[in-house]
Amino acid sequence: MRTPKPRGPISAALLTQLTQPPRPLPAALAELANQARPGTPESVLHDDDLQLSLWICYELSYRGFAEVDHAWESEPSLLALRRTLEDRFVPALRGLVAPISAVPPEVLPGALKELIEADDGPALAPYLQRQASPEQFGEFVAHRSIYHLKEADPHSWAIPRIGGRAKAALVEIQSDEYGGGRFELMHSELFRTMMRGLGLDDAYGAFLDRVPGVTLAVSNTMSLFGLRRQWTPALLGHLAVLEMTSSLPNRRYGNGLRRLGHDAGTTRFYDEHVEADAVHEQIAAYELCGGYAQDHPDAVEGILFGAACALAVDNLMAAHLLTRWERGESSLRATPAPAVA
Repeated sequence: MRTPKPRGPISAALLTQLTQPPRPLPAALAELANQARPGTPESVLHDDDLQLSLWICYELSYRGFAEVDHAWESEPSLLALRRTLEDRFVPALRGLVAPISAVPPEVLPGALKELIEADDGPALAPYLQRQASPEQFGEFVAHRSIYHLKEADPHSWAIPRIGGRAKAALVEIQSDEYGGGRFELMHSELFRTMMRGLGLDDAYGAFLDRVPGVTLAVSNTMSLFGLRRQWTPALLGHLAVLEMTSSLPNRRYGNGLRRLGHDAGTTRFYDEHVEADAVHEQIAAYELCGGYAQDHPDAVEGILFGAACALAVDNLMAAHLLTRWERGESSLRATPAPAVA
C-alpha cells in the first residue's frame, strides 16, 4: 500500500517524516499534536487529520506502507506521538458512550444483550436492503473495506494475551473468520470477491484516501484496543458486539444486493455471516466475554466499555452515510488531486 494523501498539518508532517530514514521525530510534530483542540467527542471522531494520523501510526503494526521503512514501527518518538493522539481519541470515546456500570461476571452476557437492545442507532441496514442505489451500496462497501480487508486481524491481537475458556472461544471464532485454514473461505477474501462483483478496486487500502475520518475511527477503535494490552477487555467486548449484532444486518445487506441483481458469488460474504455469526453470538457472549470475566472479575467494566464503543462509533459512521445520501451527496471524500510533477 502506498502512503495516503495528508489531511491536515499533523498528517502532512508525519508523512513527510515517514518517507525518510527512521530517526527521532522533530519536536515540532509533537507540538502540533499537543496543540490541537480537544473538541467534542463527535468532532474528534470526525477529525480527518487526527484519525488519519492515528490510522497511519497503527498501520505500521499491520502491513505498513511501501515507502516507509519497517524500523519506524518501533521508533520511540513515533510511539510517543501515537500516545499523544490517543490522549485525544480515548477521552472522545469515553464521552461518546454512556457511563458504564460494572455488573457481576455471571450476568455479563445478559448485560451485553441489554446494551445492544438499548441501542437506537441509524437504520442503515434497512436502507441498504430496500432503498440504496447501486452507487450508494458501492460506497458502503468502500467504507467497510477499510476494516473488512483486514477482518479479524485487530481482534487476533488478543489471542496471546488471554487464556482458559476465553482463549479457546476466541480461537474458535477467529478460525471461522480465517476460513478454517482455506484461503478462498477467509472472510477478507469473500469480501474482496464481493468488491470485484460490484466493480470496485479490491486492493488493500484502495479507498483510504476516499473515506472520511469517522470511517477511519471505526478501525482506529479496534486497533487501539488490540495494540494496547491494557485494553484487552475492551477488545473482547468490541468483538462480542460485532458478533452479536451481525446476523440480521448481514441478511439485509445480502438481500439488498439481490434486489440490485447480484448473484450468489457477490452476496456470499454477507450470507456466510448470517450463518456463522448466529453461532458466534453465543460463543462471544458466554464463552469469550463470560469466561474472561469469570477469571478476571475486574475486567467487566472494560468489556462493556468496548462493547459500547463498537456500537457508538459504528452509529456515527452510519449517520454520516445516511445524512449524505439524504442530501443527494456522496458519502465519500472527493478523489485527491494528483501530485504536481
